[in-house]
Amino acid sequence: MKVIQWYPGHMAKAMRMMADNLTLCDAVVFVLDARCPAASFNRRLTDMVCGKPVLYVLNKADLALADAYLNALTESGKRAIAVNAGDKRSVRPLTHAMEELAAARISRNREKGVVRPLRFLVAGVPNTGKSTLINLLAGGRKAVTGDKAGVTRAKQWVKCGAFELMDTPGTMPPSCENQTLARRLAYVGSINDDILEIDEIALALLEELAERFPAGLKERYGIEGGTPLEMLEAVCKRMGFLLRGGEPDYVRGERTVLDDFRKGRLGRTALDRVDDLKDAGLI
Repeated sequence: MKVIQWYPGHMAKAMRMMADNLTLCDAVVFVLDARCPAASFNRRLTDMVCGKPVLYVLNKADLALADAYLNALTESGKRAIAVNAGDKRSVRPLTHAMEELAAARISRNREKGVVRPLRFLVAGVPNTGKSTLINLLAGGRKAVTGDKAGVTRAKQWVKCGAFELMDTPGTMPPSCENQTLARRLAYVGSINDDILEIDEIALALLEELAERFPAGLKERYGIEGGTPLEMLEAVCKRMGFLLRGGEPDYVRGERTVLDDFRKGRLGRTALDRVDDLKDAGLI
């Protein structure tokens, strides 16, 4: 399989920008994909935190089996919460978690008579839902969002009631040393599809789902085992993706598998193992 590597120039610029602006912020919110928090954690971001309190937000929890991740994070002493930024019911628990995170700053401001919004830096790898989360807190579409990696290219300050949130571009580490985690980022759409070998990614995803989460494949496509290629052919047959002469349209099948997975049509998943969180430096 082709080595996955994606670190365009704007990401290096974004890392420098975040480091320069962190002094303006009271706390940091790291947004992770709840299906693969280890894969979606950029350890380099922690190097610039400089002792600021951090909240780990496992977003897209409606697509994930995230309880084990959340338990591991909280048991290790991390502040963490699982939410679905597309659901307004997440506003209250998220707001409460952020207020608790910055409680010490709130107390100091009161003692000094300082009246200003709490400022949070919101960071993470691409397509984890940072801008969607900010729009949830703001109660409207104030930050630019999209369903592909790399939509946000510059910082955006967004006023959200008692908070001011700095939306930042998604940033990857300069090198993807763990290709298993990099492949999972490709599955969830955190790496630009344009630089990927989509056929390899789709076949690898089918193989991993068949091994660990087969129920979704059976329900959606009628798949019950087989090689990755045989499973892809079953997808094409089930969805009617056939070329002239009855040959499978592999390209449409590959795109459909990835799209169905990313939109939760193949069931809830937990791609990372808890030990991956330790290896990634999360716990």
